[in-house]
Amino acid sequence: MARTVYRTAVIALRPTTGQRRRCYAQLRAAGDVWAWVLDCNREIRSWGDRPIVAYQALCRELSNRGAPFGELSAVGARSVLRRYSIAWFQAAKRRRDGRQAGFPRRKRALFPVQFYSGTFMIQGKHLRLPVARGFPDLWIRLARGIPYPVGTVRSVTLLHQGGRLCLAVSAALPVEDRHPCASKVAGVDLGIIHPYAVAIDDEGLLVSGRALRAEARLHLADTKGRGRRAAAKAPKPRVRGSRRWRAYCRAQRQVEGRHRRRIHQGHHEAARQVIYFAVERHVGTLVIGRPSGLLDQDFGSRHNRRLVEWRYAHLLRTLRDKAERMGIRISVVDERGTSSTCPECSRRVTKPSGRVFNCPHCGYQGHRDLVGARNIAARGGGYTRATSRVLHRRAGHPPARRDRRRHLLDLERRRQSCLAPGHPLTRDVARRRPCLTSGSRAGGQGGHDGEDRVPSSAWRFDDALKVHYNPSASLAGVR
Repeated sequence: MARTVYRTAVIALRPTTGQRRRCYAQLRAAGDVWAWVLDCNREIRSWGDRPIVAYQALCRELSNRGAPFGELSAVGARSVLRRYSIAWFQAAKRRRDGRQAGFPRRKRALFPVQFYSGTFMIQGKHLRLPVARGFPDLWIRLARGIPYPVGTVRSVTLLHQGGRLCLAVSAALPVEDRHPCASKVAGVDLGIIHPYAVAIDDEGLLVSGRALRAEARLHLADTKGRGRRAAAKAPKPRVRGSRRWRAYCRAQRQVEGRHRRRIHQGHHEAARQVIYFAVERHVGTLVIGRPSGLLDQDFGSRHNRRLVEWRYAHLLRTLRDKAERMGIRISVVDERGTSSTCPECSRRVTKPSGRVFNCPHCGYQGHRDLVGARNIAARGGGYTRATSRVLHRRAGHPPARRDRRRHLLDLERRRQSCLAPGHPLTRDVARRRPCLTSGSRAGGQGGHDGEDRVPSSAWRFDDALKVHYNPSASLAGVR
């Protein structure tokens, strides 16, 4: 019997105004079901009785209640009860194991609604969701096609994520039999600049994540700027706030959701490159290093922020999911000291501050991340040789976002120098100031006759930027 793995893809919806209103009505009705369960168990506990947490018992209580929850179907209401039961038993298990855990107590205005196979219908990019009896059918158009065969879809979940309506499609996919070599082991070193560094035999793969890091930095700078501008308009404690403030919070959630989707998409692209690289070489096991020394300590606010933006757990989960689909086994080992140990002579070396590793004992030289990947593979039972071929790949859409402030700063720093010949700003400047050409200086010290020279105080690059700079245009041509 072929093994199967379960995968979920989140797809945005393209509903009409009426369909959007009906979808949000279902989410609010699911929130009412969740609040009803919490209130009932709170009242039962006040009587001194045991709460009702079993899924079958909750379904019986829902049937005895009789009153429907608007347009929400019985299938959607029971999915809320199932999630409550699962959350309660998981919290009880963690408490029995001595770990801290809280039972579900918090109410939610919008709650995800899950529909199982046989209760919905998929036709291309259109989906029909079940509704309560007496309501018309609810058909919704998807932003893109479902990436799985229709026969493998097991459930769909209607949810509100990042300020928009989405659909989480779960499918049972068979594991592809690629006939990997069980004895072939590859080491994977996770990092920030290079999310994945892979070493197999005498080959290496470096996936650059500089576009992802730039996206995180720009998003942080934009968030700080928005916070400074909106701090004076924030409502006082115990005050709900104005409609403008709620609109700002809604826009903030949309920006956060868009940033999260960009980062996650970049992680999936990077993991896909690693899996393709491993499948082509018939790798049977991927040994991944876990940076326990970085994740278990407090390094200060700045470095802790870098670790949060790194999203190590999502990198590991993404790679694990794609490896399981291809039949590749995953092993996680401690990576402490792998980037400061020579893979040839096995002697400790001072960790390099740059990207090049140099061993003063045997003279070995190589990329620091690939050195770490080689040592990680050795800890997992693999064997690698000195890297003779390195492939470079990149994650994200470089440039994912171009920071125009950097180019403006460069113009300010080089105010006394000229732009590239033929640039639109150069032609506009030449009309107003003939001395500003290739080889001349802003002070008018050469290149033209004295009658064409203009003092430096008469015209500046600031004036040109105020007149000619369009924030919606790109300054990629400025050097």
